[in-house]
Amino acid sequence: MSNLRGVGVALVTPFNEDLSVDFDSLTKLVEFNIANGTNYLVVLGTTGESATLSSDEKTAVINHIIKVNNGRLPLVLGIGGNDTMAVKKQIEETDLSAFEAVLSVSPYYNKPNQEGLYQHYKVLAGTGKNIIIYNVPSRTGQNIEAGTTLRLANDFPNLIMVKEAAPNILQYFDILRKKPANFNLVSGDDEFTLPVTLAGGNGVISVIGQAYPKEFSTMVQLAFDGKVKEAYEIHNKLVEITRLIFAEGNPAGIKFVLAEMGIVKNYLRLPLVAASAGLQDKIKTEMSKI
Repeated sequence: MSNLRGVGVALVTPFNEDLSVDFDSLTKLVEFNIANGTNYLVVLGTTGESATLSSDEKTAVINHIIKVNNGRLPLVLGIGGNDTMAVKKQIEETDLSAFEAVLSVSPYYNKPNQEGLYQHYKVLAGTGKNIIIYNVPSRTGQNIEAGTTLRLANDFPNLIMVKEAAPNILQYFDILRKKPANFNLVSGDDEFTLPVTLAGGNGVISVIGQAYPKEFSTMVQLAFDGKVKEAYEIHNKLVEITRLIFAEGNPAGIKFVLAEMGIVKNYLRLPLVAASAGLQDKIKTEMSKI
């Protein structure tokens, strides 16, 4: 699955003022990323506010992105939840012909132990589809430990990758050091992208990358090429904006950045709200430096 390498972006779902899906802006966002070096697109992740989209809206967003992309970039689809059998059923009943893999977040709220997490992904592996494990303890309340990820990677070849977003970077390094050759790791934390890629990671599934695709994909390519100094120059230029976009939660920050760029409008669905005036000022200042 080496074509899921480099910078994947977790696309936002743009909304109109009446909070309907803004398909024109979605077209603009996809075209902007394709034109500027993004390597693959991730559809209906957390950043896409998938939790507040109806099933009809999700279908419409998926079909629209498939149509606009027109086979140009690999696609990944987010399908996750905290009812294992319901997630399995959804994966089995979804037409995945346009997608390289399913990105499936670990079960949130229930807080399963490590054996429960293992059994959850074992069931998903049973669908026969390519699955990317997504570990994001800040959202799920439970960390998939390195040992559990490695056990899954060794037992199920169609669990092809982990999007790792544990707050402890040592966990990334433990997985990279011990993983089987056919299993990959991508950073799920924009700020860890460079060190993780240099340590043998496959790049990132990024939020900030959709606003600065050229810079981010160049940085990751430099890392693949071992050009550490040049890669860190880009990393250092983007650190502040990366921190700012997450300061009041995701995707409030990135939607404001994209709105400033004229790509989407700055609307979110409750319970999420737009970035505060103070944060908007800080983001504008930082954008002017980039």
